[in-house]
Amino acid sequence: MKSVSAGFMALFAAFVLSGSALAADPHGDTIRLFKNAGESGKFFEKSYGYAVFPNIGKGGLGIGAAFGKGRVYEKGRLVGDVSLTQLSVGLQAGGQAFSEMIFFEDKGSFDEFTSGNFEFGADIGAVAITASANASASTEGGASAGASGDKKDAVATGGFHSGVAVFTIAKGGLMYQAAVGGQKFSYKPRGRKN
Repeated sequence: MKSVSAGFMALFAAFVLSGSALAADPHGDTIRLFKNAGESGKFFEKSYGYAVFPNIGKGGLGIGAAFGKGRVYEKGRLVGDVSLTQLSVGLQAGGQAFSEMIFFEDKGSFDEFTSGNFEFGADIGAVAITASANASASTEGGASAGASGDKKDAVATGGFHSGVAVFTIAKGGLMYQAAVGGQKFSYKPRGRKN
């Protein structure tokens, strides 16, 4: 089972990393996308910080795996890098790519996330933004993020749960919704310049 999950992780790491290399600023593009995608835009003003993942690749056939790399911002300032891994077992088949934003309600929830290794429990859910393809942020490199519909039709409501709020936007694939329970995060702070 470990060799199968290691194979899935390697496959999706290659998928995610190849997609992010196409965009000049995938993190900035994804932040702009979520700022313009309904309810998630409000969280930028009322949150202490956030983590952004432009590309998370997820797939499975019985055993599922997900992988992504992101950045962490405190009060709007870039402070670190983070990687995401997830392993799941159950009825699943297919693959998908999605973008994810995690908002931290206060300094306490931010500090817990950035303490080194953090994991979402099974009770954490994500608000799936099901519209905004027309508002997708893309660069001349051709990378974009979005889903079907028009951003004015997006109905994405959510609130903080245990100090975090999570939003996702599907970028394509065959799985219906991104489950975030069980996601594990490894945080590395960036060096500070004086």
